[in-house]
Amino acid sequence: MLNYLLVFFISMVPLIELRGAIPVGVVLRGLPLVQTYIIAILGNMIPVPFIYLFARTVLNWGKDKPVIGKLFTFCLEKGEKGGRKLQASAGRGLFVALLLFVGIPLPGTGAWTGTLAASILNMDFKSSVIAVMLGVLLAGLIMGAASAGLFGAFGAILS
Repeated sequence: MLNYLLVFFISMVPLIELRGAIPVGVVLRGLPLVQTYIIAILGNMIPVPFIYLFARTVLNWGKDKPVIGKLFTFCLEKGEKGGRKLQASAGRGLFVALLLFVGIPLPGTGAWTGTLAASILNMDFKSSVIAVMLGVLLAGLIMGAASAGLFGAFGAILS
């Protein structure tokens, strides 16, 4: 049970998300892939509505505060950069661009950044959440396959 909670909470952490939680669960903790996938998706999606609704306001409020200003400014810039990148590549297909931005597991392209970018771009809430959810499902499939196969192959080679 503690291993599943670990996966759940890791998947909620910005920049790590389920991209880190699935390999931790499957490779390091030996958990079954399907259960790890489901738990990681749930953990990764819980912050999404809160990020969309409140993150931009909180980050704007805190960007000039003494202790947290640099971190909040970094997060805002990350979201704005992600938003510009999405808009430049998407044109009218912003939904698909957001889905792929979140779904392709590269550093800095997860649900947190994608949701913040959607908020900054003023995408509607429902479309944003659905695109992010589909992206998280895709990223989970990719990381699950990598964890089950690729990391398993490395484990066999190293044994």
